Amino acid sequence: MKDSMYILLLLISLWACKSEAPEPAEFYHEISGGPKPWTSEVFEPTESDFTFAIISDLTGGERPGIYSRAVAQLNLLDPTFVLSVGDLIEGGTEDTLQLRKEWDSFDARTAKLNMPFFHLGGNHDLTNPGMREFWKKRYGPRYYHFRYRDVLFLMMDSEDYSEKRMYEIYQARDTALRVINGELEGIYEESTYYHMPERRLGSLGSEQLAYFKEVLEAQKDVRWTFVLMHKPLWLREDNNGLADLETVLKGRNYTVINGHFHSFSHRNRLGMDYYMLGTTGGAQNLEDPNAFDHISLVRMADNPVITHLKLEGILNNGGTLPLSAPADNP
Repeated sequence: MKDSMYILLLLISLWACKSEAPEPAEFYHEISGGPKPWTSEVFEPTESDFTFAIISDLTGGERPGIYSRAVAQLNLLDPTFVLSVGDLIEGGTEDTLQLRKEWDSFDARTAKLNMPFFHLGGNHDLTNPGMREFWKKRYGPRYYHFRYRDVLFLMMDSEDYSEKRMYEIYQARDTALRVINGELEGIYEESTYYHMPERRLGSLGSEQLAYFKEVLEAQKDVRWTFVLMHKPLWLREDNNGLADLETVLKGRNYTVINGHFHSFSHRNRLGMDYYMLGTTGGAQNLEDPNAFDHISLVRMADNPVITHLKLEGILNNGGTLPLSAPADNP
């Protein structure tokens, strides 16, 4: 009996010593004294930041395989989620069967992402009232917001017109495309559509503006706000531009990001960063050095650290591009 008690006490003592032992250091080495072949032994603590990615335009003549490759590359990079800035399908039609085919194709490729994806519409996606209704049934609201941790995301609809104005733009666009395709005589640069401000800059309606003003009023405690849209509403100088919302944003930390022009650029406006993204498979001007396929990676540290990665440089563990051969057709 005494032996059994002794063994029990010994086991308890050993367990206690083990439980009180310090955990092994995260960084361990056996070099003692003198210089060391590393720069520092102070490592970043467990990360409290997060990373998200953004894709840009696929349209204007999508090139097969590029977006599927981007999906595979995003899975390698493993961001927390992925955002878009619109023009995800060729669209521009009232044929619901064609729309379903195009959206099915996009969604099938997007479904291969290992993380959430946030849709945003562009002029190719929301060209006419029928496409608006198709979007509503499939994806819900055309503009919305969400908050992840203490970061706010405003997902804006830059195709926000009255139904009458939308039809005018749609019909003018259709005529201009027929001129471009040689179906009608004329010069594209002289067309009605070419001279419409909405072609380049989009439009922001009063209801949407009121919605985002209310969101900003209710979300004053966030540390950063990202404003995403397809067309650069901030370049439009009348009441249908972004100026009123920029006034509300004053005093906040924010970043504005859009697509549409298929050419990357960055500028400082009102003391903040404004980005126009390139493409993620869309048509490109071969003479434009800033027309390249890329994804944007944003790491939310104290301030956002934004890195733009060309798809041609994101290689897998074999040193090759994922899905190097075109794997599908849009």
